[in-house]
Amino acid sequence: MSRTGAVILAAGSSTRLQEPKQLVMIGKENLLERSVRVAIEANCLPIVVVLGFSAELVGKSCNLYGSDVVINDDWAEGMGTSINVGIRSLRDVDGAMVMTCDMPAVTASHLRKLMMTGETTASLYAGRRGVPAYFPQSMFPLLVKLRGDIGAKDLLQSARTVGLPGGELDVDTVRDVEQARALFS
Repeated sequence: MSRTGAVILAAGSSTRLQEPKQLVMIGKENLLERSVRVAIEANCLPIVVVLGFSAELVGKSCNLYGSDVVINDDWAEGMGTSINVGIRSLRDVDGAMVMTCDMPAVTASHLRKLMMTGETTASLYAGRRGVPAYFPQSMFPLLVKLRGDIGAKDLLQSARTVGLPGGELDVDTVRDVEQARALFS
């Protein structure tokens, strides 16, 4: 049976929101706890949470259910560095689910659909490909070379896709928080 790890990106500074988005409550859990729970429910193991800005506050404010927490000291350079740090932390896996902590529409069912393909597969929403995305281990050498704020976008250009209804909502502003609470609380 294939073993898929999860890399949850939660290192950013939430500049537009002006508070750590990782800690925004949606229902009875914050966004980061929700992401970890969804990865657990999708049977991802191990789960690596990449923290950066406000790492100490975020880490002690969340129940991460025994996830491996790694710190990206270069978080300000962008998402690519967090993917790099997260992928380097995975051991003994056949693939990795790369996801962010600010997308409340993501479900365990969606993650399982991505993993079932066994090949690089992106989520599709608002006419574009993005995370969460599944990468087989053969893609890890490319993932650990990522730098900057583009993330894995270029690696997803020709990837298979699985539709993610509501995936365009990521929590970046106060309005996004209100919308997420209305839809997912």
